[in-house]
Amino acid sequence: MKKLDVLYEDEHILVCIKPMGVPAQSDKTRDPDMITLVKKYLFDKYHLEEEPYVGLVHRLDRPVGGVMVFARNLEAASDLSSQMLDGVFDKYYQAVLTGELPDEEGDMVDYLLRDGKTNTSKVVKRGTKGAKKAELEYEVLDVIETDTGIYSYVLIHLLTGRHHQIRVQCASRGVGIYGDTKYNPLFQKVKRIYKQIGLYSTRIEFEHPATGEMMVFKAEPEGEAFDILEVEDF
Repeated sequence: MKKLDVLYEDEHILVCIKPMGVPAQSDKTRDPDMITLVKKYLFDKYHLEEEPYVGLVHRLDRPVGGVMVFARNLEAASDLSSQMLDGVFDKYYQAVLTGELPDEEGDMVDYLLRDGKTNTSKVVKRGTKGAKKAELEYEVLDVIETDTGIYSYVLIHLLTGRHHQIRVQCASRGVGIYGDTKYNPLFQKVKRIYKQIGLYSTRIEFEHPATGEMMVFKAEPEGEAFDILEVEDF
């Protein structure tokens, strides 16, 4: 079982790095997931006799790595969930896109419909039954021309948290995430399964559920997708 990389912890929250390829919560594969890893960490560190409470506040897709926060009690979970709904909780991602966006900065606004049978989402017309509004802001940090094509290095501010949102919205504009075999046509026919894709939760900001203090946590991505670019701090 993987060792947990903890950035911060107290009696209310625990902030850590989710490795790429690890599910946020238990799924049909039964592979080790983040909730299990966090519980084991708390068991081992504090020699607990009872199973600790670990609340999943937000999710990251399995192939996406980066910063996550978990609640350590019901009150913290409720407060952080409210911050998500109220737009107080901010999430930023670094992404490597295959292609080039038309503008150096801008936003993407779509309506997404989730298909539970295929575990995918797609862009649909406004007013489609079951569709949810999806919004994000982006800033292009760099564009690199290589022998294998043009890659864009982008900072994304996620304004809503829809299923596979960033991956779907980027792919629908012809600039899919590097290594994304689910939505990027350039990788859908590749036999290799990319456990790492060019998408990383690089920064989260929220108010501490007990003290109200603004908390900011950052991490920089590593791996094949981001080796293409010279990654800087944000």
